[in-house]
Amino acid sequence: MADLPSHARVVVIGGGIVGCSALYHLARAGWTDLVLVEKNELTSGSTWHAAGNCPNFAGGWGVMKMQNYSTRLYQRLGEEVDYPINYSVTGALRLAHTAERMREFEHVRSMAAYQGIPMEMVSRADMARLCPVLETHDLEGGLWDAADGDIDPAQVTQAFAKGARDLGAHIIRFCPVIGLTRHPFGHWDVETEMGIIHAEIIINTAGYRAGEIGRMMGRSGGLDVPSVSMSHQYLMTEDIPELAARDAKIPMIRDPDVSYYLRQERHGLILGPYERQATPYWIRPEDPMPADFSFQLWPDDLDRIESYVEDACARMPILGAAGVRKVINGPIPYAPDGLPLVGPVPGLRNAFEACGFTFGIVQGGGAGKVIADWIIEGAPEWDMWAIDPRRFTDFATKSYAVAKAKEVYANEYAIQFPELEWPDGRPSKTSSLYEILKAKGAQFGARGGWEKPTWFAPPGAADMAMRSSYDRADWFDSVAAEVQAVQEGVGLLDLTAFGRFELKGPGAAAWLDGMIAGALPKPGRITLAYFCTKAGRILTEMTITRFADDHFWLLTAVGAQWHDDDWLRLNMPDQPKFTLEDITAHWGTLVVAGPKSRDVLAPAVDCDLSNGAFPWLTHQPVRIGAAQGVAIRVNYVGELGWELHMPMEALADVYRAVWAAGEAHGISDFGVYAMESMRLEKCYRSWKGDLSTDYSPLTGALDRFVRLQKPADFIGKAALLAEREAGSPERFVPLIVEAGRVDAIHLSTVWKGDQAVGLVTSGGYGHRIGKSIALAYVRNDLAVEGEALEVEIFGERRPAVVGQELLYDPDNERLRA
Repeated sequence: MADLPSHARVVVIGGGIVGCSALYHLARAGWTDLVLVEKNELTSGSTWHAAGNCPNFAGGWGVMKMQNYSTRLYQRLGEEVDYPINYSVTGALRLAHTAERMREFEHVRSMAAYQGIPMEMVSRADMARLCPVLETHDLEGGLWDAADGDIDPAQVTQAFAKGARDLGAHIIRFCPVIGLTRHPFGHWDVETEMGIIHAEIIINTAGYRAGEIGRMMGRSGGLDVPSVSMSHQYLMTEDIPELAARDAKIPMIRDPDVSYYLRQERHGLILGPYERQATPYWIRPEDPMPADFSFQLWPDDLDRIESYVEDACARMPILGAAGVRKVINGPIPYAPDGLPLVGPVPGLRNAFEACGFTFGIVQGGGAGKVIADWIIEGAPEWDMWAIDPRRFTDFATKSYAVAKAKEVYANEYAIQFPELEWPDGRPSKTSSLYEILKAKGAQFGARGGWEKPTWFAPPGAADMAMRSSYDRADWFDSVAAEVQAVQEGVGLLDLTAFGRFELKGPGAAAWLDGMIAGALPKPGRITLAYFCTKAGRILTEMTITRFADDHFWLLTAVGAQWHDDDWLRLNMPDQPKFTLEDITAHWGTLVVAGPKSRDVLAPAVDCDLSNGAFPWLTHQPVRIGAAQGVAIRVNYVGELGWELHMPMEALADVYRAVWAAGEAHGISDFGVYAMESMRLEKCYRSWKGDLSTDYSPLTGALDRFVRLQKPADFIGKAALLAEREAGSPERFVPLIVEAGRVDAIHLSTVWKGDQAVGLVTSGGYGHRIGKSIALAYVRNDLAVEGEALEVEIFGERRPAVVGQELLYDPDNERLRA
């Protein structure tokens, strides 16, 4: 057994595939003084009993990149580190029972092609040829990924471990961590049963035991790591003569509409369902997690999977005659959205997580790269917000995590339709208007844990159903009516869900100027501001409201609350004279918008709303009834209007007062689906849709918010100066699309002739202009108004043309009215 080092630059806690991959990637990057500690043997957690499937298929851009990085790495890793790995690339078929599933496959195939991953849509005849033992008569078709396969989890983990050791890293087995102490300047004492390691950085890669390590760390808000151990069963058959007689393995089969995978293992088959009866363990006081569950399994529970076995036997008849050799029933971690937690630990310095992996084998290689990039470069190469731990704020309680983990497991293969609002674990956070709006027919969607009204069902209409199509939804006409009400009269929206910070004190302005790419507003005014990474990419967007020389509000997307709080505090000077306070919970926001909004608000407020007294992009204190707040003349819909920022406890009274003042003017409620339609027409960007670290503000056509000549050496300035000199390869543009009844969705491909030239980052229907819209990044030479392009929507290329920015009210006359 190796001696325990007294000091380490990085301590990795957990010796599964992800921990060993992180160690290997840090060592390969040239870092030294690296230590991995594991409480038992390597692979003793979820890794040892994993099925080892390695798909490239993914619904998100960053996750697909991460998985594809893994599958490419695994093909060469054994040779690179001189350790044999059984990696079987058989290809995989995904079966489609419905036309909607075929649409999903078309979209993922297009995404994959843009990343250089070849996938093919296949017919029933193609599938029968690729897998002769498969019944295909009742299928719509399928998707073929020739690079899919399976790998031995223990071997690939040991390969990472050997590669790391050969580069000088230390791996200490049978060394449980029993305590973590954080020092004021961010260093850590890692207390183990063998002694203490003084660490500069720690990484929690403890798999289903990550919660224990998270509690030792003291995660933000005292919340546990939002991850639940779910029971996943798969069975292995005895040898099947038809498979033994074949020269090569049959492809992996996935039937997402029934919810199982089926693949060959030696001369038998593995069948793994994701059953509707999702079963979590270790969530009740009477069922605590054992002190050690290494290399252990739960008892079989085959009744749960009986229907899936019957379906699989009909789909592949040779399965029906095979006996069961073994059943695996082990713990797999599930985060509330089914994606892992990889990145900085919320609220802590020099602490990272790479845990909660539902598909840890295929994601492990890429996750090691991502976490190493984060530690070494300060950000990963690809935008990885989808797996950033800070996407879950204080709404991710234990009960929420359990409800969502069960929901995700039971719907593992479900199609993620646009605007599909999954119901379990909700409501979590609500404004004081929730019950009022619900009684008026509001349907809700969760954003950053907050319930936002999405649309209002007319009297007598049924509650919003779960979406089951990519076609425009049943609420299309209702949303159109809400947009019309805002365009022609006045609308009222509860937009409470902002992340909100108050910055004030000596030096606040100088510090903030060094954080943003643009200029600070003058007191009494507001501006949009962009915060960049060191590489000049868009990290976040905030609205800055300036009250005095050194007094600001910073408003951000509600999902960005912990992400932005971390960034701000990470870059604050030691012992600043100014303060930064998160005031999110204390304030609510109402949007009053439309040509009649001034008429409605004038009798309800105590300030002059005329253009001369209250110009666009300014703010003033406002009193409505007994409530004192701030009115800002700005909105996200592109009409005359104001945001009313009021104390949360007074929001309901303010809503009633504004509604009463507006009744004579035909005031109407509207929801965020209507707002989404209107913001597309104004080309307003959405965070982590149109704005991400995959793009810079120059690429994003946000030049007007960048001041490269200002004295402050803001973060990312050098990179942006270099980009301005060299030119940007891509440019953000709005597209008008002849889309028919199916609008372009996020990550649809843009074409010019036979060349893929860009990606859609937002899409939908603009009700005011009566056209389908796609916001996209395209090749720079094509970012010209009037340029004819095509947008691929579920395999069909639809004509599109580059429009002017802005598509609606291009001179902002309605905003300035």
